[in-house]
Amino acid sequence: MPCWYYEKKELRNTPSIQDGIDYETECRYRKEGARFIIDTGTKMDLGYNTMATGVIYFHRFYMFHSFKNFPRYVTACCCLLLAGKVEETPKKCKDIIRTAKTLVSEQKFMTFGEDPKEEVLILERILLQTIKFDLQVEHPYSYLLKYAKCLKGDKNKLQKMVQMAWTFVNDSLCTTLSLQWEPEIIAVALMYLAGKLSKFEVVDWVGRQPKHLRWWDMFVEDVTMDLLEDICHQVLDLYSQASTKPPDSPPMIPSSEMCRERPIIATAIESASNTPNVTPGKSSKNTESTASANGCPATDISDTIKPLDTSTAHFPTYSTNFTSNNTNYPPAFPPTNVSVPPPPVNTMNHIVSTMHHIGSSATIRPTPPSAPTTNQTAFQPYSYPTNASYFPATNPIPPAAPPRTYYPPQP
Repeated sequence: MPCWYYEKKELRNTPSIQDGIDYETECRYRKEGARFIIDTGTKMDLGYNTMATGVIYFHRFYMFHSFKNFPRYVTACCCLLLAGKVEETPKKCKDIIRTAKTLVSEQKFMTFGEDPKEEVLILERILLQTIKFDLQVEHPYSYLLKYAKCLKGDKNKLQKMVQMAWTFVNDSLCTTLSLQWEPEIIAVALMYLAGKLSKFEVVDWVGRQPKHLRWWDMFVEDVTMDLLEDICHQVLDLYSQASTKPPDSPPMIPSSEMCRERPIIATAIESASNTPNVTPGKSSKNTESTASANGCPATDISDTIKPLDTSTAHFPTYSTNFTSNNTNYPPAFPPTNVSVPPPPVNTMNHIVSTMHHIGSSATIRPTPPSAPTTNQTAFQPYSYPTNASYFPATNPIPPAAPPRTYYPPQP
């Protein structure tokens, strides 16, 4: 299987950056695409695993392709469509497109082309080839619950810490952390961050050994504090974005030759992000984008465009009856009871009664009448002559086949 983890220098040399898009703009495109997948999935009642899988596909796709060649909202719908199939929560393509149309403006929906369904289905093939059919994705959620059950301490503080860590995992999907570290490390780092902010100090845990200096040492090894701090700062930077939203510049003009037959007029619209702008313990900083990614001057039409009304609850909140020790969590989608076999065919007549016409005792399909009996003559066999000669008498007899030895002579 391919390796989906990259160094930071590789994340600053993606196809989009090579295509003229600066690093900050690409991060904003990734954030908007992730938020769009989460908003669409939430409106369609999809599970958090399905939405998270779609976001991972989205980030992996743009490690091989540029935002200028593939519009992010079309790719987001395609990733959500494929994630629904993989996580066994499938949705129809037309339903995803119909929901997506309610979340974006008409200018952004123009990137779907004249036939949005065909655009998404064609891009699905490209997505499968890009991610090399590596469809199974792990998320930090399961590790978060696993690690939390091993911690000891005040139940209320533990529940608050887990809820906060769960929220941080949700927001981490808008970053490239999934392209840098394994889900186990992300879960440990965000639990560490939540513990600091909620003032929950872990002093003991189940399975503690003398060689374990910290609680996460028995789950992951060689995790330094510098690594945890770096992951925490990447998540906290989401909440320190500028309050003035930069003008939007979707990749309307593809740079490749294969996409030039579909030019679309570019417009400017505000970002679809709705993350908070205040970081606990950090001051906000203002950043502005001076030019669009495709080289065109930025146009401010915020007076004519209304902000998108999207829900801030991207994921279902964590269950309030969380317990920390020896708890069996029920599956999200229980399997259907297949232990009872279907009834045999010959007993269906006893289960389903015969249908009748309204106001009539006759059946809908009466028994066909029997064929009339007529006097038919018995079958007369054809009499073949007994002394007929089908071959001439002068025909020579074929020679006999030479004997063949199929087995070697036995001693």
